[in-house]
Amino acid sequence: MSPSSSAALAITIATRESRLALWQAEHVKALLEGLGHRVTLLGMTTLGDQILDRSLSKVGGKGLFVKELELALEDGRADIAVHSLKDVPMELPPGFALACVMEREDPRDAWVSPHCAGLADLPANGVVGTSSLRRLVLLRAALDQLGRDDVRIEPLRGNLDTRLRKLDEGRYHAIVLAAAGLKRLGLAARIRHIFDPIDSLPAAGQGALGIEVRADRADLIAALAPLVHQPTWLRVAAERTVSRAMGGSCSMPLAAYADWGREGTLRLDAAWGDPEGRAPLVRVGNQAAVTTLNEAEALGQQVAQALRAAGAAPPAAET
Repeated sequence: MSPSSSAALAITIATRESRLALWQAEHVKALLEGLGHRVTLLGMTTLGDQILDRSLSKVGGKGLFVKELELALEDGRADIAVHSLKDVPMELPPGFALACVMEREDPRDAWVSPHCAGLADLPANGVVGTSSLRRLVLLRAALDQLGRDDVRIEPLRGNLDTRLRKLDEGRYHAIVLAAAGLKRLGLAARIRHIFDPIDSLPAAGQGALGIEVRADRADLIAALAPLVHQPTWLRVAAERTVSRAMGGSCSMPLAAYADWGREGTLRLDAAWGDPEGRAPLVRVGNQAAVTTLNEAEALGQQVAQALRAAGAAPPAAET
């Protein structure tokens, strides 16, 4: 249903200028226009897009992708910011709010390779690319099970097209990406294999879009309400609570993934690894009946406590 003319808003969306970020912003733009609002885009280049020669964990984490967008909200150049939720820090700055979580796309990890059907098919001394500490520790654990200590896991930075180009240039035998981004850009044909979550547990919020506003913009929060997908919000709230409780950094070697079971039961699994390979991978899980954000967050706290009890701990710099 379209809003009345008095409720229709002129909305500017702050977005990164990568092809995937623009797809996401255009998607939200179309939905809001369908509700009767007037929408324009403000494309921006963030610090995370500019620093490509170092891993995110060494330069401030994925929050580097959202800070410039938040400045645009703060000074009034934009009204909302559309983010991949896995890039959004667990604690937003004072004065900002997560106004909307939209229905989740495929949250799983994708194996992309022109020659290798999976880990077991990698050649001797093969090279796998990933930008994620989470994927690094999960891949290493899987490779250890296969007895493949010859395989190297190398950093892979850049937007989605850049990562695929580096693969096609032969720098890697395979790379691991989020299935959601490939599907949104019509690149599903590049996917050789999609990992079951039990084999490559996703990151908190992976595959979901979040929309950020200034906390005082009640008009925007109301305008975005029709885009909210509450089942997704409950899932990612549980996942993000684990991350927040474990130190809050988007660049931790942490996986957290929730999915619905029967009759409103939410199952939440988490994994923690040591990027240096000095300790084995820790995996825990729990489930509970969840109908509210508070209940989702309580489940997240329980799983975070179980992770710590099993030996997971943030690095000293993040404690």
